Amino acid sequence: MANSYRIIDEKTWKRAMHCMVFRNSVEPAFCVTFEADITRFKRMVKEQGLSFTLAMVHAICKCANQVEAFRYRFLNGQIVLFDQVDTAFTYLNQDTELFKVVQVPMIDDLREYCELALKTATEQKEYFTGPLGNDVFQCSPMPWVTYTHISHTNSGKKENATPLFDWGKYYEKDGKIMIPISVQAHHSFVDGLHVGQFVEALQNYFQTCESKASCFSQEK
Repeated sequence: MANSYRIIDEKTWKRAMHCMVFRNSVEPAFCVTFEADITRFKRMVKEQGLSFTLAMVHAICKCANQVEAFRYRFLNGQIVLFDQVDTAFTYLNQDTELFKVVQVPMIDDLREYCELALKTATEQKEYFTGPLGNDVFQCSPMPWVTYTHISHTNSGKKENATPLFDWGKYYEKDGKIMIPISVQAHHSFVDGLHVGQFVEALQNYFQTCESKASCFSQEK
């Protein structure tokens, strides 16, 4: 079931001009890569016995949902703002070395999300279950490489405004565990300012996640 949304009145929307300019661009998306300190987050995930990959999906999508700009989409020729955006991620089949795309509803509690995501990914047999809806964030881990830049395939659909999130192999730097993270977003809705808001929210989450109140809805 799709998440609820409201239709934006472009006549009164303050971003209408900016949206129109970038909507007609040859390549309307832009990508930013940054490094994040996951020292505390990685320790907490290990202590809780959770999947690091699925915990990263949850953290990134939780923080992206907090930035309104990441929840805008084009839908049937209109601009809409979703109340919440769900998650989709690539999950490697170790036997075939091929990935499948798994879609999981966003759940605020980290443990509940990871348990549902693992169950869904394990039980899903198909590599692709069909086109993803507009109301997801797409995540793709690449834990084999510590990269400084990443690019994506382009479907040619200019109004595909689904943000893409990637992360690479984490590494130690000055006594901290760092990881490269990338975000690709449609410039009709997202500017550098909004990427900065997302980065700040995510880094704050990583730093405070040792407090159970930051990651879990309630004590288990």
